[in-house]
Amino acid sequence: QVQLVESGGGLVQAGGSLRLSCAASGRIFSINAMLWYRQTPGKQRELVAEITSGGSTNYVDSVKGRFTISRDNAKNTVYLQMNSLKPEDTAMYYCNAVTTGIPYWGKGTLVTVSS
Repeated sequence: QVQLVESGGGLVQAGGSLRLSCAASGRIFSINAMLWYRQTPGKQRELVAEITSGGSTNYVDSVKGRFTISRDNAKNTVYLQMNSLKPEDTAMYYCNAVTTGIPYWGKGTLVTVSS
């Protein structure tokens, strides 16, 4: 199994920044990619950013140029640096691990951006 714990969410004013962290433990070697999703009430979970085991990254168009996904292999941690935050970025952010078996999810961290 893989355990994921997110942290770093909070309340920030529009234009501000936050850095989310996702610490992974367990069968780390089975992870092929790490992803960040977000979800607001009544809406489907949206893929925000991903980073593969090879280091390739992808972003949803709405966050390109503002968000950066990165990882620290020594700490088994993936980060999501979020700059120039907008009220529409308000959501619960979830970390997801794509593995050789089933995917794993963290419990989420709440990001609230005030206008």
